[in-house]
Amino acid sequence: MDQPSVITIDGPAGAGKSTLGALLAARLGYLYFDTGVMYRAFTLAALRADLDLDDEAALAGLAQRISISVRPPDVADGRQYTVLLDTEDVTLAIRSPEVEQHVSRAARFPQVRREMVARQQAIGRDGRVVMVGRDIGTVVMPEAPLKIFLGASIDERARRRLAERAATDLDHVRDALTRRDELDRHVMLPADDALLFNTNDLTPEQEVDWIMAYIQHKERSFHA
Repeated sequence: MDQPSVITIDGPAGAGKSTLGALLAARLGYLYFDTGVMYRAFTLAALRADLDLDDEAALAGLAQRISISVRPPDVADGRQYTVLLDTEDVTLAIRSPEVEQHVSRAARFPQVRREMVARQQAIGRDGRVVMVGRDIGTVVMPEAPLKIFLGASIDERARRRLAERAATDLDHVRDALTRRDELDRHVMLPADDALLFNTNDLTPEQEVDWIMAYIQHKERSFHA
């Protein structure tokens, strides 16, 4: 099968991007790359350096100095990838509540985002990768041969997030997702040539099967 060398998956929070991306990458033997981990690793570095998260110049300088790499998992602890900050494995550390709390603030500056996008593009150019995020098909890898934009109703997304996080208040989760949609609206547009894929009535395994069938049907138009 002539597989696309790069597959991008974008869409709103709770649509199932991460689950689909990991399963699809495993099926293809590709690297699974959740681009958000770069911003988390950067935020961890900024917190460790005790930088002012409102100081764009200091944050931009840090973004240029540090090394962040994402590799296939090399530890059998259930991880989907290994994230290195310089030479340190920070795969677990970037999931801390402190990083979660500050990542949007630390990553909001254009200079920081430009540096992270350049690094994401370098990984994408290596090929054999499934890249997941908000604007991967439109900004990071607009030349990717297969772009997917996932959609699901707000109610379905809230139910999924409720199950993932063992929360108990569906209305609270739905409201949080609605607020997140508003914040992300400026980057949450599908590429003109993206495959629009509604996941309301499909399991993750069914989604992967459908996309693999699509790839096989379209194989002559992909270039590895």
